[in-house]
Amino acid sequence: MFLQTKDHGILVEVMDTTELIDPLKSTISGRIQAGQEEQDPEEFAKGDLVFPSGETLPQCWLDADYQSRN
Repeated sequence: MFLQTKDHGILVEVMDTTELIDPLKSTISGRIQAGQEEQDPEEFAKGDLVFPSGETLPQCWLDADYQSRN
């Protein structure tokens, strides 16, 4: 799965989708998609990532208490 950074639009390959959907984890491991060689994995804050379409990540992936906030 690919996401992109909000501020620079750089594509990031998500290494583990389980980390992505876990609201208790604030970061994910991913690889920047640049050049022809595979890049080393890095940590990315989930709040700094969006879908390639520009849509934000679902709140339930970011906040474990999202339902209790009204």
